[in-house]
Amino acid sequence: MSRPVRIFWRIFFIGFGSFVLFLFLLNWGVFGSMPSLAELENPNIIQASEVFGDDGTPLGKYYKAKGNRSSVKYNDISKNVIEALIATEDKRFYDHSGIDAKGVLRAVILLGSKGGGSTITQQLALNMFAERASNPVKRVLQKLKEWIIAVKLERNFTKQEIIALYLNTVPYSDNVYGIRNASLTFFSKEPDRLTVEEAAVLVGMLKATYTYNPRTNYKSSFIIRNSIIDQMTEMNYLTAAKATEIKKIPIKLNYNKQDENNGIAPYFLDVLRDDVRKWARENKKPDGDNYDIYEDGLRIYTTINPRMQLAAEEAVTAHMPVLQRVLSAQKSIKTDAVWKGRQNVLDNAMKNSDRWKNMKAEGLSEQEIRKSFTVKTPMKVFAWNSRREKDTLLTPADSIKYHREMLQTAFMVMDPLSGAVKAWVGGIDFKTYKYDHVNLRTKRQVGSSIKPFLYALAIEEYGFTPETQCETSQQYFPGSGYVPAKDRGLSGTRTMASGLTWSVNEVAAYLIKQTTPQRFANFIGEMNIPTKVPPYPSISLGTCELSLFEMMWGYTMFPSRGFSTKPVYISRIEDKNGNVLARFDTQRKEVLSQSTAYIMSRMMQGPVDIGTAAGLRSRLGVAEMGGKTGTTNDYSDSWFMGFTPQLQAGVWIGCDDPFVRLEGKLGEGGQAARPIYEYFFKKVLADKTLGLDRQAKFPEPENMNIEYDYRLINTQPVQNESNESGNGDADEYLSTPDAGNVPPESKQQMEELKVLEEATGKKKQTPAVKPAEEPEEKKKKGGFLRRIFKKKDKDNE
Repeated sequence: MSRPVRIFWRIFFIGFGSFVLFLFLLNWGVFGSMPSLAELENPNIIQASEVFGDDGTPLGKYYKAKGNRSSVKYNDISKNVIEALIATEDKRFYDHSGIDAKGVLRAVILLGSKGGGSTITQQLALNMFAERASNPVKRVLQKLKEWIIAVKLERNFTKQEIIALYLNTVPYSDNVYGIRNASLTFFSKEPDRLTVEEAAVLVGMLKATYTYNPRTNYKSSFIIRNSIIDQMTEMNYLTAAKATEIKKIPIKLNYNKQDENNGIAPYFLDVLRDDVRKWARENKKPDGDNYDIYEDGLRIYTTINPRMQLAAEEAVTAHMPVLQRVLSAQKSIKTDAVWKGRQNVLDNAMKNSDRWKNMKAEGLSEQEIRKSFTVKTPMKVFAWNSRREKDTLLTPADSIKYHREMLQTAFMVMDPLSGAVKAWVGGIDFKTYKYDHVNLRTKRQVGSSIKPFLYALAIEEYGFTPETQCETSQQYFPGSGYVPAKDRGLSGTRTMASGLTWSVNEVAAYLIKQTTPQRFANFIGEMNIPTKVPPYPSISLGTCELSLFEMMWGYTMFPSRGFSTKPVYISRIEDKNGNVLARFDTQRKEVLSQSTAYIMSRMMQGPVDIGTAAGLRSRLGVAEMGGKTGTTNDYSDSWFMGFTPQLQAGVWIGCDDPFVRLEGKLGEGGQAARPIYEYFFKKVLADKTLGLDRQAKFPEPENMNIEYDYRLINTQPVQNESNESGNGDADEYLSTPDAGNVPPESKQQMEELKVLEEATGKKKQTPAVKPAEEPEEKKKKGGFLRRIFKKKDKDNE
């Protein structure tokens, strides 16, 4: 062998050996970290955490920029997508082991003019583990790493798994990541439903997300779509005739960008976010790091029922526009008199606005900023219409008033036995008003809705019965004065049951005098309600502030046989692979005997039969239910709490500023809040898939035989301090739902809406159930209820 030949082979083997050594050094991470085998088996893809309802329906997601991914399995992706991808990106995908030698050679010879040499597996490696380097030297190193990772991926995953991983990680147009999000965003359907032409549109975006965006560049998207269809034909995925037919079809988008305002129950999702983040901070992954709800792809299963949630939002949108028109027509609102002496409120709102903060950051003086708030500006504001917004011309100062003059609401539904929260509406429009009014931290005066707690204590510990005669006069408390504060000149007594039915404040004052304010405050604490209530006599009338969440918590003790049941809304949390990380159970505490709970449940039928929410039970057609209205001073807060043996719900209505309020009887709990409850229950009772039974009754403890027949009552109510005197013309007006076609806030998938239509739209509503007729001899024995509601002769009529 000649010397030149020996030198050639020496250089060749040294070079080859050096290249192999270089590859080993790359693999060992000498030139930058490489994923371990464990990381390859469990790819660290930034993935959104998803929230699901009690039936598995997706409710929403938590994600960061470039992290809005939702993984789907290979079998959940349309074969049209897979075929379009292979035909376009990697024709020999099923023949190579991660690196396509022919493709690499072609790319080198033609300098990439006929496409690059990267396989789908190599592109997956880049998407999973690195950003594309811009420096040529670093890019060469990165390309070599891609080859190594690609080979490892092929050894650890099946071809199907690689396809699914790739489609779950790649970016599509409009900053959308993953095939499922792309499918939902551009076509509002799951990826297993995509047609050939839709699949080709999405795969075309992978070439250039901006250039081939069908929303902004229709023509370019149409051309690339048809080019992909031609390539599918070349691969024999389509016949030529079929391809020709499909290419004539225009691109038909059903665009619905996925963001925090989309999904089902947006207020609930926002509250849930804080709870899950707290859980994530307290729990660690196998590698020792804390879980991250924005990156780790957690699967959060909740108790929210999508159908009940939609019904709850429909109830709000049917009733709140009616109330808002009444409020907006009040003289104090139209003339701005309501803001007299409230400039401090407006100043605080201005200084907390983005406009103020941005202008201050730009260096403008306070005088200049204030002046800008008096200049009329085109803007969009929330409105009760089909778009839930309107274009208008307002000064920024007037827009603050406009938005603060909007009535807000809180509506929560739960199973009182299990504690499972079924629906959660925290306000009128999450896009505009982010503040949630249901949660534990949002507290308002509860008014007369607190009275059932006091009545229950009197029965449980102080020997009271529904028949017990109670004084109807003011009560004096040394050091605190008279309760109620206003003396209506009443005297005499009336039964405890009638006092609850018509929400007589004097009876509540008499009861707290017997039980003592301190004992009542302690009892509320024993119910597990977190807020510490001060032991003032006036708490008997609801002057204390509690959240709707806490009120719902307390009311569970009536239908659940004396157990105070904490509302719970998370069932379990899983990791992205379906492993259960945590399960959540409710807290239950027995605070009443079964007999007291039953007596209260039956006695609370008075308000919904003949009292402050008269006729509600008969209109719903249920056999048994309980309920209580609540109204605070000056009608700032309106409440209605009610329950059947199977379901419990609570409503609050008011403005964020208590001085902005409905005037007169329209602000009563039975007028303002009760219609939302009624609308909701009519909807869910008509939905047979929910399994609610109109004939359900509260379980009666042994050795109890209490007969309630409200038809025997002829006693008229005594008007109480808050004017909760029953229904009248105002109620008839407010009970008429709005006809403005305002859509519910939750954005549901088409499949779920179809199920809802089938469940409610095609079935006849069950006729109202009339109370069962009592035997004649029982009617003659109606003394029990006569004694309960009959006043003594000395009662001042």
